[in-house]
Amino acid sequence: MIHPDARIGKQVDIGPFTMVYGDVVIGDNTWIGPNVTIMDGARIGNNCRIFPGAVISGIPQDLKFAGEITTAEIGSNTTIREYVTVNRGTKARGKTVIGDNCLLQSYVHIAHDSVIGDHCILSGYTGLGGEVEIEDWAILGGGCLVHQFVRIGQHVMLQGGSKVAKDVPPYIMAGRDPIAYAGLNLVGLRRRNFTQDKIQEMQEIYRTLYQKGLNTSDALRNIEASFPPSYERDHIIEFVRNSERGIIKGLVDD
Repeated sequence: MIHPDARIGKQVDIGPFTMVYGDVVIGDNTWIGPNVTIMDGARIGNNCRIFPGAVISGIPQDLKFAGEITTAEIGSNTTIREYVTVNRGTKARGKTVIGDNCLLQSYVHIAHDSVIGDHCILSGYTGLGGEVEIEDWAILGGGCLVHQFVRIGQHVMLQGGSKVAKDVPPYIMAGRDPIAYAGLNLVGLRRRNFTQDKIQEMQEIYRTLYQKGLNTSDALRNIEASFPPSYERDHIIEFVRNSERGIIKGLVDD
């Protein structure tokens, strides 16, 4: 059932028993399987794949939502597997956003006003609270639970089953319970062609932040004084300094 007002691109394949509401835009060459629900406010890019049971742009599960017109925006080349739910935004941000080239595995939930960057993977049963921000190239293992307002930096790798209530700085791995810094995401960084010198520099930056016994403010001042400006250094400093929830702690041995 496709509403006549829906704007459907070229070479779009929509399976049986799928419902497409009126205020919907679907890009070219997108495949939508059977039993999918695409509700008002959905904006779907080119070359996407949406598998059975997914619900895109559902009404936010937020008692403050008052029926405002908002969107759920999905970039191009993104795959959404079975029974994923993506809620549209509220007046807080007006939209929920998923970037290009992402993979959302089965039963993932994306709450209202969350923003996910490009090339992210959210493994099965992961759930995001409202207004979560995830930067590019992040990977969340299966069953991660992310508290509302949390930020997760680029190139982060989270252990499956993590409960994330604090911000996770970029380029790192995190795991255990409670969640903690567990070193750089070395495999991911090497796959994405970071040089060994750059990796070594970031390792030293995080040793300063987590392993020298400094409070966060003193550690950031030390990093600024000890390392030359670079995109990675400045991004780490900015991310940590602007964290409203505070960042995850370092590992404490049992």
